[in-house]
Amino acid sequence: MINEHNPVQDIFNRIAPVYDQLNDGLSLGQHWIWKKMAVGWSSCQPGDTALDLCCGSGDLALLLAQQVGQSGQVFGVDFSHCQLEIAKHRPRPFTIPTAAITWVEADVLALPFDDNQFDCATMGYGLRNVTDIPRSLQELHRVLKPGATAAILDFHRPGSLLLRTFQQWYLDQIVVPAAERWGFKEEYAYINPSLEKFPRGNEQVRLAQEAGFFQATHYPIANGMMGVLVIMKSD
Repeated sequence: MINEHNPVQDIFNRIAPVYDQLNDGLSLGQHWIWKKMAVGWSSCQPGDTALDLCCGSGDLALLLAQQVGQSGQVFGVDFSHCQLEIAKHRPRPFTIPTAAITWVEADVLALPFDDNQFDCATMGYGLRNVTDIPRSLQELHRVLKPGATAAILDFHRPGSLLLRTFQQWYLDQIVVPAAERWGFKEEYAYINPSLEKFPRGNEQVRLAQEAGFFQATHYPIANGMMGVLVIMKSD
């Protein structure tokens, strides 16, 4: 069941029309590199059934579809109806046959899937926005097959004070003003405060282990301003 009054859900519905353009511009295109890294860390293989949580407009789901190939299948899940509508109608940027993608409007805290259903999973910029991180990790653990791997990409507070200061400056002075030009200042101003509440890498590892994952490693990328949590379910 989806909470219709979730303020984060409202944000992603509102920014859906400009979400891709802002991501490309504000990351200088680097978000595609980070997403490809996450797909690689998910260990998805041709023929796999893959899951992309908090799929947004579908970037990671499309990359998974390319990776698992025509014999595989991909499910993209998001609670934003507007983001899913954009994902459904995006052109496929590939010349080779890819997996079918099923778009599902659902809450990651109550996934509408059977236990042990997926061979691999990704999540991009979603874990920081869920209202209950432990529960979302438990749900992910439940739907993954034994031995499956998931890769969770998100913003991260770097350990260096200098880099933290730069990150805050970049978000406040570059990201928010750019979003303001599109009429979405308040929607993007939430990123900095959300980072203050988001567990650091070692805490994410602990939460994943408590959720039942056999193995958990957090990899800092982009000088620690991004991170990928790679988690594996035991055989």
